[in-house]
Amino acid sequence: MSKPESLHDLYVDELKDLWSANDQMLRVVRKVAGKASHQRLKQLLATSEQGIADHTALVKDVLSANDGEPAKEHCKGMQGLCVEATKHVLEEGPDAGPVLDAVIIAQYQRMTHYGIAGFGTAAAYAEALGRTDEAEKLRQATKEIYRGDEYATTLAEMSVNLKAERA
Repeated sequence: MSKPESLHDLYVDELKDLWSANDQMLRVVRKVAGKASHQRLKQLLATSEQGIADHTALVKDVLSANDGEPAKEHCKGMQGLCVEATKHVLEEGPDAGPVLDAVIIAQYQRMTHYGIAGFGTAAAYAEALGRTDEAEKLRQATKEIYRGDEYATTLAEMSVNLKAERA
């Protein structure tokens, strides 16, 4: 992140961070999706892949409108979350089954929470800058991410965790 001199600078830096975060998360979600055994979890991850791609396109569009040339700034926060997800799911996780599904949900939600915070922050900056159309699009993306997170919680509490407990 460059040294911010204004709220607009913070906004652009947040967008660049989100672009990188989304790219990293998408790569990990694609890798772990094939390990899921629960059908609704597989569907959630597939839907999330498309959502992440759509949100990345939104970030690129908003960056273009604010910075001329879109460029991403490597997101170290998401990098750490992706390293943890890879470790817990692909390297040290169970081979398959409900316990692995529970691990996948936990790691997915950690990454998702980063997105909720980032998109929410970007929306607040856009609103403060008077960029109401961008703020609304970013708020909508935040809501979509949050719905995916809520669904993951419901899936864990109503099915996956119960099956993992019996495994």
